[in-house]
Amino acid sequence: MGTNDQKRSLPHGLRLVALAGAAALTLTAGLATPLDPAPQQARAADDGKKVLTVAVAQSVDSLSPFLAVRLLSTSIHRLMYEYLTNYDPKDNHAIPGLATKWESSPDKLTWTYTIRANSTWSDGEQATAEDAAWTFNKMMTDTGAATANGSYVGNFRKVTAPSPTELVIELKKPQATMAALDVPIVPKHVWEKVSDFSEFNNDKSFPVVGNGPFVLSGYKADSYVRLKANKDFWRGSPKFDELVFRYYKDQDAAVSALRKGEVSFVAGSPSLTPAQAESLKGADDIQVNDAPGRRFYALATNPGAKAKNGKKFGDGHPSLLDQRVRNALFRAVDREAIIDKVFRGHAVEGEGYIPPRFQDYFWKPSADRKLAYDPAEAARLLDQAGYKKNGDGKRVGKDGKPITYRVLCHATDPNDKAVGKYLQEWWGELGIGVRLNCLDNVTDPWLAGKYDLAFDGWSVNPDPDFVLSIHTCGALPATPEETGATDNFICDKKYDELYARQLTEYDPAKRADIVKQMESRLYDLGYMNVMAYPNAVEAFRTDQIKSITTMPAKAGNIYGQDGYWSWWSAVPADSGGSSDNASSTGVVVGIVAGLVVLGGLGAFAAMRRRATAEERE
Repeated sequence: MGTNDQKRSLPHGLRLVALAGAAALTLTAGLATPLDPAPQQARAADDGKKVLTVAVAQSVDSLSPFLAVRLLSTSIHRLMYEYLTNYDPKDNHAIPGLATKWESSPDKLTWTYTIRANSTWSDGEQATAEDAAWTFNKMMTDTGAATANGSYVGNFRKVTAPSPTELVIELKKPQATMAALDVPIVPKHVWEKVSDFSEFNNDKSFPVVGNGPFVLSGYKADSYVRLKANKDFWRGSPKFDELVFRYYKDQDAAVSALRKGEVSFVAGSPSLTPAQAESLKGADDIQVNDAPGRRFYALATNPGAKAKNGKKFGDGHPSLLDQRVRNALFRAVDREAIIDKVFRGHAVEGEGYIPPRFQDYFWKPSADRKLAYDPAEAARLLDQAGYKKNGDGKRVGKDGKPITYRVLCHATDPNDKAVGKYLQEWWGELGIGVRLNCLDNVTDPWLAGKYDLAFDGWSVNPDPDFVLSIHTCGALPATPEETGATDNFICDKKYDELYARQLTEYDPAKRADIVKQMESRLYDLGYMNVMAYPNAVEAFRTDQIKSITTMPAKAGNIYGQDGYWSWWSAVPADSGGSSDNASSTGVVVGIVAGLVVLGGLGAFAAMRRRATAEERE
């Protein structure tokens, strides 16, 4: 369902686009809400505070970093909590976070991290190695705490904190991701009071104790999430006093609010549509940012939902268990048409699982293996698989009934609906029916395995381990009643063997080669058909924000970064000086006033939520 960061899924994940969720930045002060019924121009708050508001078209699945997988949620957690390491906004290489340095033993089985002494929790307590050790140990021993990020600790043997500034992680076997553990470190003295991690959503008591650049200070279900600047953040305080995410179900309304100056930034669902982007080009005080994205847009096939205990569930169409059928369906998808007519050039044709933005891991099939658009070949494969047309020109299943596939679609993503109409046309010519099931919440049918195909996508991190892990057998739920870390119930022994190999390979070139073999395997299996790599198309007001950091520095995105750089570095237009927090890119974004509003916050689930097109980091 994926996105992102995850998760990401979400991500997008996540996490996917990972499932397409969407995000747009808006000025809460400029919106009519239950808290502020009178719309007004975006401006500094009456008390002089400067507020940056982000309008989002994606709901938060959980405010607990142990449960959240969607890009919006994980992005908020990056603002609230430090990770051991971070990614340099210029080129994505690993840099210090909560840890100032890290080193391994010669056999790569013991890693020692030096924890910085100048990071404090927002309640005044010192952040220490004990907090990190407790976080990892809780994930290792509590299945609820392992819901979102359990794959990172599956190979951990022991985690200890010999001193407040020393963290030691012992591994069962070498693990190449030890400088890319994308896990929020939480304060032990707060979280050790939680009794059930699968139920606790971290949304009842505010402010929430954290040590990131912002502190979560409040939220109202289906309305907003508000964060205030952490004046004691070790890297330096943000320039904006408050950050608010506000929900827009209607993307056109968000774009209209941007035009009126009621919001500062719009990222879309998950991106602005080509028509929206074109309409904003040349508008006064508005700039459109169109950069290569970090996510993929895919069509996922139900492989037959099952749990680790071997029990099958769901009601996916049995014909999709045949690889020839899956490949035939993808042969009948004109990806060039999707790029030209749906994305209108604001995307790159999809092939492998990892976007071309990450060149080291980017894979594409050779010409003789490519599942190129070929309706005649698609028809031949279906005939070969035994799904032939009846007298009415309809393909029939083994039960003699015409085949109609149910395709899960995100109601908030216009791309899903547009591509869905093409699928109805293309697959209709093959004699296969398509019924789009566009929902505000695709999570429930996805987790239950009650779908045939679904729009999927994840935001990919600089280290792709997480989005690779969600297709392993180990990511399946323990039982049908539980929730696993799986994206699409894929379980393939050959893929698992490759995943285990890449995890232990420290040579970058060799590891990249194994990752590409994994992408090749996913491509051939046909359960996950990548159609496009969408650009990050965003728009912002240049009269409201003076500068903000993009990631990567050249041709990068603002929303949904692998870090907190954009919102931490943002400089208000009326600040007078330049940012001293980080290098600015010259990108100007508007001052936002109000609250971060998250749609669907009231629908928090105790289970791991599916990533949508942008759900995971």
